[in-house]
Amino acid sequence: MSDLKTTPNDGDVEAFLNSVENEKRREDAFAMLDFMKEVTGEEPVLWGGSIVGFGSYHYKYASGREGDWLAAGFSPRKQALTLYIMSGFSRHDELMARLGTYTTGKSCLYVKKLEDVDMTVLEELVRASFEYVTRSSVDA
Repeated sequence: MSDLKTTPNDGDVEAFLNSVENEKRREDAFAMLDFMKEVTGEEPVLWGGSIVGFGSYHYKYASGREGDWLAAGFSPRKQALTLYIMSGFSRHDELMARLGTYTTGKSCLYVKKLEDVDMTVLEELVRASFEYVTRSSVDA
């Protein structure tokens, strides 16, 4: 079994965010940094080379594979600001309906710009997901 390549490290979060070329994406990333710190109550940690994580949780798959992963986070990717909503989206239908303009992957919320989403709803979503995954270990 291979080791997870994306792990927390002592990289400089602000230096990473300052390296984002797209000015709007960089501004949104710094706004998301403050937002996530406030919502989670956690300090940011760089995971791998491009994910800013807040807190962590332990997961265990039915196969027996287990590990630790960020409880909430984001990455300023070229195509969109990617937010990691680790509880997934199926338990948040009502919030998703009110969020605004976005697309999703399994646990990824893709936002072109923060103005596209209702920040109050986003706060509810991030808080609910963070609390869900940090309450205890999660069976994936």
